[in-house]
Amino acid sequence: MKSYQKLTTTHPAACRLEEEGAAPMPSGHGKLAPWWVGSGLLVAAVLLSTITVWVLRQVSGGWLGPMAPPKCLLVPESHRFDCYPERRVVVTQELCESRGCCFIQSPPPAEGKQGVPWCFYPPDFPSYTLESLNQTALGMVGVLVRREKAYYPRDIQKLRLDVEFETDTRLHIKITDAANPRYEVPLDVPQVMKRAENPIYSLNFSWDPFGVLLQRKATGTVLLNTTVAPLIFADQFLQISTSLPSKFLYGLGEHRDRFLHSLDWNTLTLWARDVPPTESFNLYGAHPFYLLMEEDGNAHGVFLLNSNAMEVVLQPAPGLTWRTIGGVLDFYIFLGPDPNMVIQQYQQVIGFPAMPPIWALGFHLCRWGYGSSNETWQTVRAMRNYQIPQDAQWNDIDYMDGYRDFTLDSQKFTSLPSLVEDLHKHGQHYVMILDPGISSTSPHGSYWPFDEGLRRGLFLNTTKGQPLIGQVWPGFTAFPDFSNPDTHQWWLENLQHFYSHVPFDGLWIDMNEPSNFMDGSEHGCPPGELDSPPYTPAVLGDSLSAKTVCASAEQKVSVHYNLHNLYGLMETKATASALVKIRGKRPFIISRSTFPSQGRYSGHWLGDNRSQWKDMYYSIPGVLSFSLFGIPLVGADICGFSGSTSEELCTRWTQLGAFYPFARNHNTQKEKAQDPTAFSPAARTAMKDVLLTRYSLLPFLYTLFHRAHLQGDTVARPLFFEFPGDVATWELDRQFLWGRSLLVTPVLEPGVDSVTGYVPRGMWYDFYTVRSIATLSPDCSHPCRSLPAQGSSVNSSGELLKMSAPLEHLNLHIREGSILPTQKPGTTTEVTRGNPLRLIVALSSDATAWGDLFWDDGESLDTFEKGNYSYVMFNVTQVGCGGEGRSGGSMATKVTIGTLSIFGVQKPPSKVLLNGQEKPFSYLDNQVWPHFRVPFAGWGSPS
Repeated sequence: MKSYQKLTTTHPAACRLEEEGAAPMPSGHGKLAPWWVGSGLLVAAVLLSTITVWVLRQVSGGWLGPMAPPKCLLVPESHRFDCYPERRVVVTQELCESRGCCFIQSPPPAEGKQGVPWCFYPPDFPSYTLESLNQTALGMVGVLVRREKAYYPRDIQKLRLDVEFETDTRLHIKITDAANPRYEVPLDVPQVMKRAENPIYSLNFSWDPFGVLLQRKATGTVLLNTTVAPLIFADQFLQISTSLPSKFLYGLGEHRDRFLHSLDWNTLTLWARDVPPTESFNLYGAHPFYLLMEEDGNAHGVFLLNSNAMEVVLQPAPGLTWRTIGGVLDFYIFLGPDPNMVIQQYQQVIGFPAMPPIWALGFHLCRWGYGSSNETWQTVRAMRNYQIPQDAQWNDIDYMDGYRDFTLDSQKFTSLPSLVEDLHKHGQHYVMILDPGISSTSPHGSYWPFDEGLRRGLFLNTTKGQPLIGQVWPGFTAFPDFSNPDTHQWWLENLQHFYSHVPFDGLWIDMNEPSNFMDGSEHGCPPGELDSPPYTPAVLGDSLSAKTVCASAEQKVSVHYNLHNLYGLMETKATASALVKIRGKRPFIISRSTFPSQGRYSGHWLGDNRSQWKDMYYSIPGVLSFSLFGIPLVGADICGFSGSTSEELCTRWTQLGAFYPFARNHNTQKEKAQDPTAFSPAARTAMKDVLLTRYSLLPFLYTLFHRAHLQGDTVARPLFFEFPGDVATWELDRQFLWGRSLLVTPVLEPGVDSVTGYVPRGMWYDFYTVRSIATLSPDCSHPCRSLPAQGSSVNSSGELLKMSAPLEHLNLHIREGSILPTQKPGTTTEVTRGNPLRLIVALSSDATAWGDLFWDDGESLDTFEKGNYSYVMFNVTQVGCGGEGRSGGSMATKVTIGTLSIFGVQKPPSKVLLNGQEKPFSYLDNQVWPHFRVPFAGWGSPS
């Protein structure tokens, strides 16, 4: 009998496999004690479980059913791995035991919650055996054999195990069919040529039953232990489970949830779906990656490279189950050891994000329902009249003729080319929407996109070889097959034709899950195991074709069953390539559906949210999650998309949205306008002020994006990334950082004039000059001390603070030891970039600080790679301050420093020297922020 266990490196059935030595052979195996039971507690556990079940049986009046076998009673509730995960099925004891599993009824969960599975694996459920293991140049290769069939059809009896020690902090484990090729995700991943020499992990295997045990060498922490439940690998049902070293798990998108996931029997489904963000639903994208904080402050991540419909089950053991219905089990494990490094290592596999054009970091404005190009133009003019910053004006589908791609409503939007010309004259940009669905009902010869796509055979086909026809905004539509390279050329030609009339600057690609107003197609979906697989994950609508195309649809690379979650990524790649060819500049694309590596080509917005306070809150976990996924250019629709906003909500949301990496205000048709000009003078001024604050910080923000592009740093950053040793930061998702330096604490509730936020240990400087802060005890019930209102700073021990937050104010704090490059803000990024820089220095307690600046022309392709940039690193020591730079090309002469302000100076300096020459300065001693300010032009090293 086999048993699922916690292995130690001394156990006879555990084989230690590290970077050196020959692969070991099994030294013996047998029936092993269940891993959750220590040998000294075995009898006590059995007795306790038996007594507990007996008591419950008496209380419940016998609803628990017959007494379960002793081996089943040994399994604690939190460690019961589901043997019958099918939804919409009442699991009976007969059904459960037909699979060879344990059946114990548990009290029903609360409404809307999942509970303890009634049907779960016994300790001796049959699994695979590791029959052989051999060394390779990069790791090892093994053979897994299952001698007893599992309960899903086409169980694969022999599997191949490939292990590659790719780097000292990255391990690659792949399990696939040993005899027949299977679909694998067509994603470019790095191919290593050398085995890691000093990995910080150790790898062990259980031979019978097969299992993986991965440990961190430095601490001995077990990161993965897959012996907790059987491995199942059937043609359309692949499942592997593991224990987790803590409950602090993040990622696994796209979902609407808190940033820190609950492990209380929580199932997260990954299947791209068009649905307004709603808790517990599978949303627009699929990201099978998680980050986990270990109890000691270390971090690791796990990525399953699989694009099939999937669900990930979290349970309080703590444990996790990956369950997918196709492909292979292709895992990358990233050892960090800190969370920033984990995300960098993940992006080394999926690719670093693209460098956006700087105008993409300005303020964007859109709505569905402008009605005409003239009405759109009026909004742009109103923004200019009030001198409110705006870099891009967008249009939704109402600019089209009959909602057909690549067309223009010749009556309502006849002046659109003139509007775009006017935007360009004012240093602004134009972005339009495109949907993938191509209208199929126009008379032959009247709509080139469909006629030519049909002629070239570029659409998704049914199993009968005919274009699959669904329904989207223009009516009946066909769907381009972006897995076909020929489709990319057709897409380019369509965009070139439209660009010759309307020279757009960026594209917003929507509805690309792909969305379909029908389930499947106009004729439904054919019978078969692609559209009706043996197991369907917990997708919204209970069908793979719910509000999308048939899974059996045929594409160039594979069937849609395999490629569905890649549809948005493939469209984005085609769009990015086209924009580069058309404009010769960095492409700007915002996509709704996403998949790992998306950040290389586009940003993302969080979808069709609502004008509600809770939607504003949920945007922060959404932005932070996509930071983990390597898509830093992300934001939510400011003020909400659907429903009517209020002046208070829109003001607060604009304050928060001004610090989304991607900032766009967008709302739906038939609702009142919500651009800043639509509100009272007080609200309008508050919105304008916070947008000007964003624009003043553009040099800092742009540099953060450079670091993301170069090495995978996050832009919007969870607090625990900077303070991993502070457990109080691990659950925070109502605040965030820009980089390491700027703490954003927004108001997320109505009717308040203060906000409570956590301030980690250290000195923090209020970004503005006049603020009032009172420090609170951890329960926030009473003030502990008061701080001066004039130019306040906070020397925190890691505390909750109640901060004054009248409607016109957003709390921003600069971290000690930081240097922020800023500029006098203008109404566009173009105007702002023409102003001199102002360096803000926030000294640490030891009078040091550092920061950096990346500077280029803001739009050309590959400026860093070609050397056409300036990069300056600023530093302050107790001796003085200075900078080191590297540059190339014309940008080297275009960095001008106007003023330098240093905060935290404890006594007046006697003099200030710039390149050896004495300069005038001002010094303010306000007992809170002693600081001095040096005006100068050019660049040098003041001391």
